[in-house]
Amino acid sequence: MDGSMPRHHAARVEAAIASGQAARSALVASWRRSSRLHHLDPAGRGLPQRLSEAELRQARERVAPLLAAAQGAMDRLYQAVGASGCCVLLADGEGVPVDRRGTPADDTTFQSWGLWTGALWSEEHEGTNGIGTCVVEQRPLTIDRDQHFFTRNTLLSCTAVPIYDHEAAFVGVLDVSSCRADRTDAFSSLIALAAGEAARRIEADLFRRAFANARIVLTPGPDGQSIGLVAVDADDLVIGASRSARAGFGIAPGRALQPVPAADLLGGDVARDHLAGGQRAVVQRALLRAGGNVSAAAKALGVSRATLHRKLKQFALKH
Repeated sequence: MDGSMPRHHAARVEAAIASGQAARSALVASWRRSSRLHHLDPAGRGLPQRLSEAELRQARERVAPLLAAAQGAMDRLYQAVGASGCCVLLADGEGVPVDRRGTPADDTTFQSWGLWTGALWSEEHEGTNGIGTCVVEQRPLTIDRDQHFFTRNTLLSCTAVPIYDHEAAFVGVLDVSSCRADRTDAFSSLIALAAGEAARRIEADLFRRAFANARIVLTPGPDGQSIGLVAVDADDLVIGASRSARAGFGIAPGRALQPVPAADLLGGDVARDHLAGGQRAVVQRALLRAGGNVSAAAKALGVSRATLHRKLKQFALKH
């Protein structure tokens, strides 16, 4: 990289920020955050910062469920893109890679670029980049070569996809990075597709692990193409819903789902339940539908309030 390249790239970044393009360009908005919010210099030459081994172990422990769920998907993704000179990185919600896949012959090169576990790839540290910008914007994106904020990163092409946990909360980033100059737009599109599918597999595995004892029901996503996952317990109550399922049902993401009768959420026969069999699930569904009001639940079930109280005690149900 000749001496004029850092100056040229830095001037281009500063000109774009000064022009006010940040209001209509997500890329320039990221450049602006890097410069104005984090006070980074696009011509900066410092090497990427890294966590200590102890700090990296702690970071991995914090996302242990994500690491466990991602193994198979990362292996398959690397099998698809590794031969083309790409590495696969799994980063936590702070933008720190906690796992990776790469060809051993390329390890020295990728380590020198900071495409390694423990590197700090947040926008705060590295400016605009695939992982860090995905953490901020929480959407699939590609930061290609001179779209990076730092001049020293302008040989990289990085495709990043957000990952959401079983409560639809943002938990990490799956990234495919390369420093090859011959990466084409068509190949980048294929990488984005493969990375997106791998991220969805990780999310599905996270969800199934979190609700290992529940029945998993598939539902159509809001776009008609994606698949949502719903967890239903032994009492026929929905106790969990994936991000796509929540979007389809209008349920807010990022927090535990309050149990709701499966028939109420998923449709089907929602005729009034009866206590003929004295089933715990029937009582629980009636209480939920009545918002915990015992009198209303008893009326809906066609029994006296005293009878319902006896059933609540029998089934150890709180109201």
